Amino acid sequence: MSDHRAAVRHHTLRTGIVEFDNGTGSTVSVPCTIRDVSGTGARLQLNSSLWVAEAFTLVFASGLRKACRVAWRKERLIGSAFADGYASVDEQAAMMTAGEQARHRLGIGARVKAAREKRGYTQAQLAERLSVTPAFVVQAEQGEVDIPLYQLMHIADLLMVGLDGLVAGPAPEEVDAA
Repeated sequence: MSDHRAAVRHHTLRTGIVEFDNGTGSTVSVPCTIRDVSGTGARLQLNSSLWVAEAFTLVFASGLRKACRVAWRKERLIGSAFADGYASVDEQAAMMTAGEQARHRLGIGARVKAAREKRGYTQAQLAERLSVTPAFVVQAEQGEVDIPLYQLMHIADLLMVGLDGLVAGPAPEEVDAA
């Protein structure tokens, strides 16, 4: 990982709380460090080695409470997925800094572009099938505008890729290296 990327990630670390029922009706609160947030989930590092239930509530410093489920675990690092699928624009604003939102849009745009090119569509052809202007497709691929969820679903169908892959998949190399 480049020093620049490591510095950016370190800068975005913030604290949160993981809350869950311990099985006896009591709520357990575990402090955590929220390492990354996207529209579909968060990567958390627990501040203790305490066991965490498969379903829990992530409490952000802003007071936002988001129901989550464990997607994966590696020691004290937990990948969580939002139980309701995708965070709304207002929720994302409460969860992510403006810089994180911009990087997230850029990642989505890059994945849309990579999928479009893989399927052999031009920007104009994709725009026509989506009933949007070619300028919108250009701006979306450059991460300059948000792509509404219904259009992301349509793009995923047209390009025969999973919605999860467009929203939170691995970043294409040219974006990942930035």
